Amino acid sequence: MEAIATILHADLDAFYASVEQLLDPSLRGRPIAVGGGVVLAASYEAKAFGVRSGMPGRRARELCPQLTFVSGHFKEYQRLGDAAIQVLGDFTPLVERISIDEAFADVAGCTHLFGPPAEIAKAIRHRVRTELGLPISIGVARTKHLAKIASQVAKPDGLVVVDPETELDFLHDLPVELMWGVGPVTKARLADIGVLTIGQLARRPRGSLEPLLGHAAGQKLAALAWNRDPREIKTHRRARSAGAQSAIGKKPAEERVFRPTLRHLADRVGSRLRAKSRLGRTVSVRVRFADLRSVTRSATLPAPISATAILAEIAEDLVRGALANHPDQQSISLLAISVSNLEKHSVVQLELPLGLEDEERRPGSKKGMARWVVDRAVDTIRGRFGWEAVGYGSAALEASRSVPDEFRELAEKDL
Repeated sequence: MEAIATILHADLDAFYASVEQLLDPSLRGRPIAVGGGVVLAASYEAKAFGVRSGMPGRRARELCPQLTFVSGHFKEYQRLGDAAIQVLGDFTPLVERISIDEAFADVAGCTHLFGPPAEIAKAIRHRVRTELGLPISIGVARTKHLAKIASQVAKPDGLVVVDPETELDFLHDLPVELMWGVGPVTKARLADIGVLTIGQLARRPRGSLEPLLGHAAGQKLAALAWNRDPREIKTHRRARSAGAQSAIGKKPAEERVFRPTLRHLADRVGSRLRAKSRLGRTVSVRVRFADLRSVTRSATLPAPISATAILAEIAEDLVRGALANHPDQQSISLLAISVSNLEKHSVVQLELPLGLEDEERRPGSKKGMARWVVDRAVDTIRGRFGWEAVGYGSAALEASRSVPDEFRELAEKDL
């Protein structure tokens, strides 16, 4: 049976900046950035000067003196992102949304209604442009991996359809950093062995990537380099974890730096878990150093948790351990917390005060129950008056946050 390219990957172009230019026509064609202290998003006009998301605002202004900063309209981002994804849903029920501004769709079952996949992609782009006023790029291919790469090649505001008969010719000429899972660190490691394109990666001897990247990552990239990607569209993605991260620039690897940041991350993750009546047994932290190398540490607990304070204390212990194992690293640039092994909220088993070392972190202990009550009170107040109405002193008073929580929430919708 002849293979057909029926997987679409649709990605709204420079989404947050495009929305701002839509809301204020005077910003169109001008370099703009959403944010202030930190660039949350940049328009294509700003990217041409080297402005990138995550960049300090001062550096962005040095690169582009005429840059205009806007504060952001988060409700509009949500509304327009939802509307764009709904356009995909008007053509096929097989839509897998992976972020606020991008989604996969499988149109194999609706070509008899709307025509070939390329025509469906054109119709989607036309509707998003005319109905919402936003540019959107779409890649069409036989697999999810290749469709996502095609949409990146299509940017800005374009369409790329990859013919299955010539897909390897298309794929192998592209830079390796377009692949899923190839970030700056992996790109640098591959460059050290002379791998700059996906084709060069594909032609590496079998098993040669595992010593460099690890067994799982090496095998996965080797398969993707030959477009071997069996993943199907998942219309209902069940979250396996809840996480949050914070880029903090280049800061000393000291408690006064990481403690308030971890407290704020724990607050964000814990509140989202409780809002969905979820708890998790495994807490993981990631520390990225100034040289972009990262370490991860995890702990699996005897009982599932969602309490902010307990989560924060466990994360702090994990980060202390990670830093102790890397005494040569003096600076950190990013911290992340995630909770996995999720389960639905169940009745908490009360525990007797036996004087155990970790008693305060046990959900069923007297201290654990008190922390749960505090969390629920904070959640209730925030639900009625907004996130900023109340907070935990260690996070609210110590942490300096340049990224608004509304923006983080849009980027972290994984529950």
